Amino acid sequence: MLRFSANRLHAWPILFLLICLSARLLPGQTGLKLRLVSETTAVVPGQSFRVGLFIQHEKGWHTYWRQPGIVGVPTTLDWQLPEGFKAGPLEYPEPEATKMFHIKAQGYERDVLLQTEIQAPASLQPGDSITLRGRAAWMCCASTCHPGTLELSLRLPVEATSSPDPAWQPLFAQERARYAQPSDAWSAEASEEGLMVTLTLRPVSDKARPFHPSGPWPNLLFFTEDGWINSDQDQRIEVGQDGSLTLRLVRAEVFLGKKTPDRLLGVVQREGGWHRDGSLRSMMIRPLLRR
Repeated sequence: MLRFSANRLHAWPILFLLICLSARLLPGQTGLKLRLVSETTAVVPGQSFRVGLFIQHEKGWHTYWRQPGIVGVPTTLDWQLPEGFKAGPLEYPEPEATKMFHIKAQGYERDVLLQTEIQAPASLQPGDSITLRGRAAWMCCASTCHPGTLELSLRLPVEATSSPDPAWQPLFAQERARYAQPSDAWSAEASEEGLMVTLTLRPVSDKARPFHPSGPWPNLLFFTEDGWINSDQDQRIEVGQDGSLTLRLVRAEVFLGKKTPDRLLGVVQREGGWHRDGSLRSMMIRPLLRR
């Protein structure tokens, strides 16, 4: 059983390389198009604004979430900003189930916008313009895998006021609505024994949409946020008489974290939403791991 000793961690790059080779890893910008876009029409001195990396996938191709699972490489954006500008972290909407060749992973097949908030310095002068630059890196896969990098830029005017860009603001808002969020309508408990992790979710308020043992079988999936759970293993579901749900998950045999996590970090995605009103498709959970 592999855990996280130094020798075993060194085995992970070899394992990943073998998996990539089995998927026919090839260089090049294949299967997608990328561009930088802005939510607003201008930059205002001293104010923050949002820009995004818009990824358009060709049919049958996918890129990866911030945690790809046991295979894949997350899409990243390394900013080179003008003096005085500060960028926040790259934000990823809820993931989708994808496959590298025949291996289950976590990513996006749909077109997706990864956005970040940038703070502009107060010293800017209306009438000027600024150029934002960033280096995108990704892996795009179908029956073959293509890692790539690309230098991108976006030029924006500096103005005293700004307004939403009608071409892009709706997409920015739509993607933010897809962010995973915690919910006080559900409680989460997790325990671990060997390679088996058990997660139980219980409704704790009227806002929760409970499960029904006699109803349609739940359509849901757990996404690991730190790689502790094996994304390629089946996830067994049990529905309780009290409206609860239990997931049986398999822990990854190779973990790249620096220490054993004390919490189960993940997103549980449920068709129809976790709330009675149909909201919250992707619920973020952080329960302590009992061992």
